[in-house]
Formats: sequence, structure tokens, C-alpha cells
Amino acid sequence: MLELTNLRASYGKTPILRDVDITVDEGEIVGIMGKNGVGKTTLIKAVMGLLEADEGTIVFDGEDVTDEPADVRARRGMGYIPQGRDVFPELTVEENLRMGETINEGNDCLQYEAVYDYFPILEERREQEAGTMSGGQQQMLAIGRALIGNPDLLLLDEPSEGVQPSIVQDITRDLRGVNEELGTTICFVEQNLHVVQNLAERCYAIDKGEIVDELGPDRLESRDAVTEYLAV
Repeated sequence: MLELTNLRASYGKTPILRDVDITVDEGEIVGIMGKNGVGKTTLIKAVMGLLEADEGTIVFDGEDVTDEPADVRARRGMGYIPQGRDVFPELTVEENLRMGETINEGNDCLQYEAVYDYFPILEERREQEAGTMSGGQQQMLAIGRALIGNPDLLLLDEPSEGVQPSIVQDITRDLRGVNEELGTTICFVEQNLHVVQNLAERCYAIDKGEIVDELGPDRLESRDAVTEYLAV
């Protein structure tokens, strides 16, 4: 579903990502973990097309999308939940969700029913302005908006940030449900131990813009193995 090969990216003259190689198979949930400032957000932005790659290739669903802009990648089937959520605060919940209809233009199966099943609070508050909701509710809305168009790949940038622990557990559970029931492939970046251990099937560790390790299911069960790469 997603393959990055020798990916390099920078901000101006400052190199951030260095020769990143990552694969995400169809139907997988793959995490990318690391401490603050090691390149996690840069990586997810490069995948989505919000940051231009300096070198390397990005292949999505068998097609080279390295030079395609973010809107084209979204129409191809990438759903993106940015760090900090970025909902439209003056629009209602329902209006925010409608924004997700442009994702995955090749699929005409909108997922309003599924989104409301996973996040009942969004149906209850359809007419509420998004900016008046709690951080956790806004995160649910951001995920729901990305799911409306039934994306093939869901990209999440630190879904636990600014969300109370009980809601983080709910979101983690719901994302596993999305993967299992809708077949959505998920790639997320995170530094929350609970999310990494309870959501990822395998996980890459990134440090100083480079992939330094890959942890399979057995190592992900080890708190010591995971916390080596996290800010704790």
C-alpha cells in the first residue's frame, strides 16, 4: 500500500529526513515512533505531499506519487489527520465531516454510518460548532472527517496529543475497529507508549531523521524495547 525508498526531505537548507525506507502492506497498522524533534511529523507530511521530497520515491497503491500534490494524493485514497487535529472551528460537526467527501474519488461509498457508529458523539452534536468541542472530541471529528471518503490509507500524526488518557484508549480501540471492519490500512506516528503498544502491529523507530530500528509484535510487547525510543 505504501513504500518509501531512500526518502530525503528538508526545511530550507536544513536536512530532516535521511534515506528513509518504509513499507506498509495493505491492511496493516504500522507505527512510526520517536522522541520530539526527530522527524516524525516531517515524515508524515512528506508522505501526504505537504512537504516536497528532495530525493527518493513514494509509491502509493502501486503508483509513484512522489511529485504529486497533496490534493491528488487525497483523491487517490490517502486520508490525513494532522497533529493538533486542525478542524474547522466555526463550521458545524456535520459541515466538517462533509469536507472528507473529496477523499478517494474512485470510491463512491461514503462512510457516515460507520463514522457515527465509531463516534456516536459526532452524530449527537452534528449541529455544534467544532471549535466548542473538547480536544478529544475534535480528534474524533478529525478522524471521522478523514474516514468519510473511505480512504485506502489513513495517516495519523500523534493521535494522542492533547487528548485525555481515557479518550486515547477509546480512539485506539476505534482505530483497530476501522482497520478490522473497514479494511483501512493505517500508518501513524506517535510517542505515546499505550498507543504504540496497543495499536501498532509493527513499528519503525526514527531518530535524527533516520530509521534506526523495526520492532515486530514480540518486541512491541516489551515496555523496555519500546520506551528506548520514546520520550518518557
